[in-house]
Amino acid sequence: MKILARQLTVDMYDCKNKNLNDYKDLKDSLEVGMNIAGFTPIEVRAQILNQNEVVVFILLQEGHAVIRTYPELKYVSNDIFICTEDGKPEKAVKALKKIVKPEKIRMTYLKRGDFGTVKDVKPRIKIRIAPLRPLRSIKKKGAKVIKTVAHRIKL
Repeated sequence: MKILARQLTVDMYDCKNKNLNDYKDLKDSLEVGMNIAGFTPIEVRAQILNQNEVVVFILLQEGHAVIRTYPELKYVSNDIFICTEDGKPEKAVKALKKIVKPEKIRMTYLKRGDFGTVKDVKPRIKIRIAPLRPLRSIKKKGAKVIKTVAHRIKL
């Protein structure tokens, strides 16, 4: 079955770049990196949050990318969403690695729009029913009954 898009989430730990809070440098570097990876940036925005965390959003002709830096933790999170059949979001990760210089990387691939079989598309619903004791045996227990029923139903 053909998929509509690929999403790659990337966690980069112990980044060696000292300028993770320099949003202008990150913005320019990431735009160049996306071009090198073969993607076409339409718009690039960068914003400083909480006085040192940086968010860079890149709207691509092929999808989008969001990068968020946490300089105090030397951590960078990255989501790349590519909507082309032959899109390779890992190419953009190579460009980002050169910029932030991480020691450790964790990548997670997601296939978006993979409809699979009819069974795969149906929502999974779980219902749990807890049996109640007859009221005659618990008539005098009042609050304890309410507590027990609430725990069994998991309210």
